[in-house]
Amino acid sequence: MRHYFALFILGLLLAFSSCRTDFDTVASTGDLKFSKDTVYLDTVFKNIGSSTYQLKVYNKTKNDISIPIIQLKKGLSSKYRMTVDGMTGNNGKIFNNVTLLAKDSLYIFVETTADITDANPTDFLYTDEIQFDSGANLQQVALVTLIQDAVFLYPKQNPDGTKEKIQIDGKDVDGFYLDENDAVNGNELIFTNDKPYVIYGYAGVPQNKTVNFEAGARVHFHANSGLFVDNNATLQINGTKSTTEKLENEVVFEGDRLESLYSDIPGQWNSIILADGSTNHSINHLTLKNAVIGLSFKNQDATTVSIKNTQIYNCVEYGILAQNAQITGENIVINYAGLASLSCVYGGNYNFTHCTFNNNWQSSSHFAVNISNTLAGETPETNPLTQATFNNCIIFGSNTNEFNLNKITSVPFVYQLNNCLLKFSSTSTNPDYQFKTDTEHYNQIILNENPKFYNVSQNKFNIDNTSPAFAKGNQIYIIPLDIIGATRTSPPDLGAYQSAVFSK
Repeated sequence: MRHYFALFILGLLLAFSSCRTDFDTVASTGDLKFSKDTVYLDTVFKNIGSSTYQLKVYNKTKNDISIPIIQLKKGLSSKYRMTVDGMTGNNGKIFNNVTLLAKDSLYIFVETTADITDANPTDFLYTDEIQFDSGANLQQVALVTLIQDAVFLYPKQNPDGTKEKIQIDGKDVDGFYLDENDAVNGNELIFTNDKPYVIYGYAGVPQNKTVNFEAGARVHFHANSGLFVDNNATLQINGTKSTTEKLENEVVFEGDRLESLYSDIPGQWNSIILADGSTNHSINHLTLKNAVIGLSFKNQDATTVSIKNTQIYNCVEYGILAQNAQITGENIVINYAGLASLSCVYGGNYNFTHCTFNNNWQSSSHFAVNISNTLAGETPETNPLTQATFNNCIIFGSNTNEFNLNKITSVPFVYQLNNCLLKFSSTSTNPDYQFKTDTEHYNQIILNENPKFYNVSQNKFNIDNTSPAFAKGNQIYIIPLDIIGATRTSPPDLGAYQSAVFSK
């Protein structure tokens, strides 16, 4: 009896389910709600795909509905493409009879790849609409993207399908040498501010040539890309003072993703490499961010590298990595580096004045400044450090100790800090870190006092008159203008910025 009763109940359930109306839908009546009425896709370079942006569509009625059509207004010719709840529809452009249950929602993801010729010639905007239903029930969500024109530089493809390569440190990498007589781009050794540049692979500066970056030049590096300055070649970065936060006269090196999501993500591109034997480099008013290693110098000749008024942020390994180099630096700011903001290894000769070396990378193994006269794997493994001088500088960060010396006593290791604010909190009996008593190496050191930067997370290292760095510099070492061109007072403040009242 129980067996027959169970079968009877099962039959009723099957009959009931076959008559259910839960999944019956009614036609959409134009009452959809949206998470936004316009989807703004951030600026992209021509023919480079955008990030993916989200739109949420709500059915707030009590009925399961069927939306007869969801489509891009420009149809199959649209440069936008969509997925609707994971469906790709007709080439991501047209979707028919989309079901949306009562009190439920669906996701639409949108992206684009467009050419500058697709955009409006007056404002360079490329636009379209997502249309829901038609006629009296038509609802629309606007799509807007700014398309930016650019000069694209990249390795050529060989007949066998491989890419052009250059050699860096004995390894073949995807790259090409800049040509001063290129048929399409003209002189590729001169980077102007007419259009931004996008570089794929390593752009090489040939031997005995000079690459010039004019004030206002913008260079965007694709993933795994960079700039390589070969033996006897020269780098000249000729930025000038800017008057607005747009850094209109600064030379800017960064990744090629323009979306705000990528503005502070480290490691989007590789490095600027100044090779063994490269010469006569001059860097002024450069902003570099989001690389693996910002500036990499190796075995420079007797000519001194000049770096002035330069900002380097968000590098996976080093802001500046110098190996047996010759550098004079003024008004440099570096922050957020996985290993060290400034690392001078394998000896060399260095003089830094009015610089702010900070490191707030989220780890316990980084430094703001690392100095060494050795390098594992090199032959020989040591080189003389003939000078490492820091005058009127700030060396600070989030770790207990932000200053590190790695000294081999068999070769020279000459260093001195004058009028510097320094973070080194641990008590050490090491004679190299006796900041108060070792007057051969340390003079007028302010130890472990917070410089009270304006906003470290936004890389704003301005100070005001409440900072311990205020008016603590030595007039002997003063650089008359700070990193933004403000006149320094006497006695000068420490670091790259002249103090000023913080704006609200």
